[in-house]
This record gives sequence, structure tokens and C-alpha cells, in this order.
Amino acid sequence: MARKPVAHQPFNIMIVGQSGRLQYEALLFAASLRANSPNFAGRLIVTEPQPGPMWDNNPRMRPAVVDALKDLGAEIAPFQSQRFGKSYPNGNKIEGLAAMPKDEPFVFFDTDTLITGDLASVPFDFSRPSASMRRTNTWPVEELYWPGYTATWKSLYDLFGLDFPSSLDTEQPSEFWQHYLYFNAGWFFGADPVSFGERFTNYATMIRDRTPPELILQPLDPWLDQVALPLVIHALKGGRPGPELAGLDGDITCHYRTFPLLYARESDTVINTLETIAAPNKIKKILKEHEPLRKMVYHGQGPKARALFDQDNLPAQEKKMRNKLRAEGFWLR
Repeated sequence: MARKPVAHQPFNIMIVGQSGRLQYEALLFAASLRANSPNFAGRLIVTEPQPGPMWDNNPRMRPAVVDALKDLGAEIAPFQSQRFGKSYPNGNKIEGLAAMPKDEPFVFFDTDTLITGDLASVPFDFSRPSASMRRTNTWPVEELYWPGYTATWKSLYDLFGLDFPSSLDTEQPSEFWQHYLYFNAGWFFGADPVSFGERFTNYATMIRDRTPPELILQPLDPWLDQVALPLVIHALKGGRPGPELAGLDGDITCHYRTFPLLYARESDTVINTLETIAAPNKIKKILKEHEPLRKMVYHGQGPKARALFDQDNLPAQEKKMRNKLRAEGFWLR
């Protein structure tokens, strides 16, 4: 049954920006937000890890990228990596939450996301956190001697004293991966980023450092954020997103992952968005520094990569698309 609509609340957006590809993706995110969601009245905050003992290089963005982000209305919020850093860069989305304004509703997006519609029209209920369901059965991994889905997930709920049965989707059969609460961490939201981040940090750190025996055969890199996230959301009285959020990973946002995959499988609208916002000379000068963007967008390899696939009959598995792109010389990361 559809949930009762909620009044639209003002909210902030968080993405992570750092040296390497994320800084260019952050610039595209900011440009797409301003182009396609002019009614968004909140703050776009780019959290940025700072040099320190958890990094062996400078993780900060280039000054030219920072200036371009600020020109698009973004704010830069520095934070110190204390638990993850280079050993687990995905942890930036966890620790970066501490740099967000306390007690102000937030939506986090992975930087490799484009805004393609009016984000301000989405009726978020920040009292009920949720996250992206654009996921596959990536974790846990089925192993010959593993204890099964139920035992694996239950051990995590038990670790944090959480009620396991209420997290289950009873319309799905036991020992089928969709029976269990599992998200893609490409977007998530809540009422207070600081308390959300504290819990997320504690859960992820404990899972890493005090891994339950049931997980002994399971990989946690790069899945640690997606293992901890459903536990955080469940603990904060959230759950699976309802139909009112269908525009996310739909008509309003696109988590494209890589530029070759964007051209291979995403809609014409997404491609038009990318090419339109990347066209102005001021932003093009910066984006051309990133090889995948330079080749796919500015040197015309994107349409050639797209021509490899029938858009009405795409491979069911992303791996097959990656392999074909790689075989034809279009795999750029």
C-alpha cells in the first residue's frame, strides 16, 4: 500500500569530492543539479577528505575544480579521515557525514550520479531513512561452506541488538537474497547527517574489526558500506523506499557508475544531459583532463560504444557489458 504523501521539506545534498576521477564527477553532478533542478533551494555540500595519516597522498581536489564547483553554488566541507582513508576510500561517504550541518535533513549521492529532473519535487520523508534499491545480489557471496543468507544477516543484526525479523520482506522466500534488507549505497537520506554518520561509522568499524564468525568467508571490500547501511537505516526506523521515490534511479537521477557504462545502457535523456552540461568551454577545459571524459564525450567514442548494444535488448548482467566494452577498447575508468 502506498504511503501517505508528506510535505516537502528543505534539505541539503552531500557528495564526496577528492583528487582523481571523483572531482570531475562532482563537477558534472553540480552542473546537472543546477541545470535540471532549478527549484532546489538547499545547499550542495561537497565533503572533501584532508591530508593526514590515513592517506599517503593529498586527497584534496585541484584548486581549479574547487573554483568551478563554487561557481556552480557548491560549498566545500573538509573532514579528517580517522577510520578509513586510503585503506577503504568508500569510507569517505561514511566519515564525510560529520562535516554536514547537524540536524538538517540530507540526501547523499554517489558522485557518479547525474540529476536529470526536478529533485525538489521528490517527497522525501526524512523521519524514515531509506536508500537505493538499484542493486543486485552482490553480497553476501554464496560459498560452498557458508551458513546461508539468514544466518549471515542475522549475525549482524544480533551484533548490534537489532530486531532481525522486522527487516525481512516476507513477500520473498527465505534464503532468496531479496528477502533481506539490502541497498545500493549510491543514495541514502535521513533527518540528521551527524547522528546518521556516527552510527554508520560505528557499525562499519565494528563489522570490520569484530567480524562475526558467520562472515568469515565473506569479502568486505568494497562491500562494507552496503553491509552496514541497511543496519543503520533499520536502527533509525527506516526501510525500503516506497513508490513515491521512484524518480530516484529513474526520471530524476541516474547513478551511471562509469562513462562507458553510461553510454552503453543509459537513456538518451541521460546522455543528452551529460553532453549538454559538459559543453561550455569553462567546464570543458577542466573535464578534458579526465581521460574517460575526454575520449567518451569530447573525442566521440561514447556513441561508438553505445552502438555495440541493442538498447531494446541489453545484457541482463553488467559484467557482460563490461567485457564487451573492454574487448572493443572502450573500457575507461
